Amino acid sequence: MKNLKIAIQKSGRLNEKSVQLLKNCGLDFENYKSSLITSVANFPLEILFLRDDDIPGYVEQGIADLGIVGENVIDESEAQVSYVKRLGFGKCTLKLAVPKDSKIEDLKDLNGKAIATSYPVILKKLSG
Repeated sequence: MKNLKIAIQKSGRLNEKSVQLLKNCGLDFENYKSSLITSVANFPLEILFLRDDDIPGYVEQGIADLGIVGENVIDESEAQVSYVKRLGFGKCTLKLAVPKDSKIEDLKDLNGKAIATSYPVILKKLSG
């Protein structure tokens, strides 16, 4: 029987909550901090510990069967994956910051302007 593979963050905001969720499900695994993959002792499951940006691609390509990652990471990656369940942890709020004395009040006011962002795909969708 082929082991199921789940991808979670190696480190970062969602790592601790994801590990706790899996352990609360009764999964028995150890030593995850020092490896990229670990096997679960009591279930046919392997856990892949990856950079969050890599998780959607691993799922899309079938390297991982499922992943726990923020919606913003999926949206930015444009990977062809489906949301199965919102787990209720890990919150991301994207904000647009401008100087206090700026005359910018709406996204339309930014037309033709350069915007520094870690989320160019999401920004493009928002700005139409």
